[in-house]
Amino acid sequence: MTEPVVTLAGRLSPRSGWEATNCAIARAMDVLGNRTIFLLLREAFYGTTRFDDFAERVGVSESVAAARLRELVEAGLLERRPYQQPGERTRHGYHLTQAGVDFFPVLVALWQWGQRWLGPSGIKMTHRGCGADVRADLYCAHGHPLQVTDVEMVTRRAR
Repeated sequence: MTEPVVTLAGRLSPRSGWEATNCAIARAMDVLGNRTIFLLLREAFYGTTRFDDFAERVGVSESVAAARLRELVEAGLLERRPYQQPGERTRHGYHLTQAGVDFFPVLVALWQWGQRWLGPSGIKMTHRGCGADVRADLYCAHGHPLQVTDVEMVTRRAR
């Protein structure tokens, strides 16, 4: 017999038919589960592409930067592209893929949470078009704004 768990909406439901290995959150954390990964992605969104700049701006050793950037490339969030400065050898820059670009709302939500609960940071995110503050909000596919109590988790077969 399975233990009942409380859903996000507060109702009791059986937790059956899935395990953590089928959980998209668990799989994502397998790829993104450390601080350096998030900071490297932050830098990629700021426009950083050069290896040395990533290592310096994130404040990690070159070996750590190399390992984490390699993981991001293998996970498909960044891609390596060759470039060459005049008179220098060919190097590789790191650029966001579509999977990397799709990660942006996650970083915005994390930034927004940190601003609210840990205090303001040195940056402000605004819409280039109108100047309004950027926010990560939750909506259903029909455009309704959601609170945590409006969401229900239901099990389905993994793809």
